[in-house]
Amino acid sequence: MTSFLRIFAGHAGRVALALIFALPLLFMLVSSFKPDDQIFGDLGSLRAFLPVGALSLDNYTGVFERVPAAQFLLNSVLISSITVVLGIVVNSMAAFALSRMRWPGRKLVLTAVIATLIVPFETFALPLVWWVNQLPLLRVNGFHLEWTTGWMDTYQVQIVPFVANAFSIFFFHQYFQSIPKEIDEAAIVDGAGWFTIYRRIVMPLSGPAIATVAILTFLPAWNSYLWPLMVVQSEELRPVMVGISYFFQLNVGWGQIMAYSSMITVPILALFVAFQRSFVNSIASTGVKG
Repeated sequence: MTSFLRIFAGHAGRVALALIFALPLLFMLVSSFKPDDQIFGDLGSLRAFLPVGALSLDNYTGVFERVPAAQFLLNSVLISSITVVLGIVVNSMAAFALSRMRWPGRKLVLTAVIATLIVPFETFALPLVWWVNQLPLLRVNGFHLEWTTGWMDTYQVQIVPFVANAFSIFFFHQYFQSIPKEIDEAAIVDGAGWFTIYRRIVMPLSGPAIATVAILTFLPAWNSYLWPLMVVQSEELRPVMVGISYFFQLNVGWGQIMAYSSMITVPILALFVAFQRSFVNSIASTGVKG
């Protein structure tokens, strides 16, 4: 009987925890189909979480009439995808050099990389703006190519500064440490170089770590708000999070805000569901073997 109560209490706790996280998402999704007056009218009852009342797609159509939502979504997909791909390549190669190769000072370099995790982004945001504004840029001027200075108001200013990531390097490093190094020695005996070992042995064995880094890189890239506000002025280059501010100008439409929020939340949920198993496996294996 005691064992049954313990199991029941454990399941009840998990269900309660799941509801705490799921109910706000459910409220957002349901409210996206309701007019503003019904959203506020249902707040005092369970109807706020139920698809009842005058449901329609007016809020979603209103989103595309009020902001260039399609362009914002396309920009965020492009920026986030490129950041994830480049981040996996760059950070995994750095971690491979720190974890598998032997060279003087690698522990000091790893310590310096980890130390950067305690520095908040806001402390170096303004210096970073100055630096990216000094970088050379190749532009198309009519039928000619010309070199100019400054990355402001471009796609690359939203991608390149966030490719290298200290946490991703550390995470890859810990996972690579769990792979037996005898594999490297056997491959070297067979004539393989370090890049071959990285590309054909270590990375194929690191699927869960790659999936985890992909999720953890995609989330901040997709949710970026402060940096685009600082470096992007053109509306056609802005990501989805900046688009939220459009709904608080003049008349605030809460139904449209819920619809827009639902649209930009679905890709994150889809990514997590797709890589959930690999994400859990990588966290577990890194914690045990790292």
